[in-house]
Amino acid sequence: MKSIVILISGRGSNMTALLDAVASGELPLRVAAVISNRADAGGLAVAAAAGVPTCVLEHRGFASRADFDAALAERIDAFAPDLVVLAGFLRILGDDFVNHFAGRLLNIHPSLLPAFPGLDTHRRALAEGVRVHGCTVHFVTPALDHGPIIVQAAVPVVDGDDEDSLAARVLAAEHRVYPLAVRWWAEGRLHLESGRVRVDSSPADVPPTLIVPAAART
Repeated sequence: MKSIVILISGRGSNMTALLDAVASGELPLRVAAVISNRADAGGLAVAAAAGVPTCVLEHRGFASRADFDAALAERIDAFAPDLVVLAGFLRILGDDFVNHFAGRLLNIHPSLLPAFPGLDTHRRALAEGVRVHGCTVHFVTPALDHGPIIVQAAVPVVDGDDEDSLAARVLAAEHRVYPLAVRWWAEGRLHLESGRVRVDSSPADVPPTLIVPAAART
């Protein structure tokens, strides 16, 4: 059975969605460990309660970003995972780290990339007046938030939305598509070809862009 390591910095709600999918049998894999760069990350207790090994590697204890990245890569490699999953990991990872895990490092970003890379995506989407927002699961490359896209979920922006209401709708969509993308990977159905992702299809699949209605809120 394939294994993953999940990286978090906070409550780890996407991590929880993945753990729930593993527990239900939806995800045919093993979570080898959850690693956080913050000792106070709420997701550590959630992972421990699910019986998943956890560890903390505080980035503030390292003299440089490169030193932290190297130590983090070494810690991950000790678990020998097939895939590394970023689930609210609030650190920009350097090129050496990303290249070390090339093709086996996933992230979820709260926008429909390539729109709104970086931070404050919901505020920026509202300021631009977009009518459709969402999230993207992608392979990580050295270019920030520009890796090959696996799956996206689109949600409407409705009259009266503020950052909190829009963020809640997008987060609900994230919890649907991240386990889906990781399942496709676990089943060997993701293929990187010339910088793009091809997904082997199945009659039971949802499309690679999932439309989440406005009523689907948390």
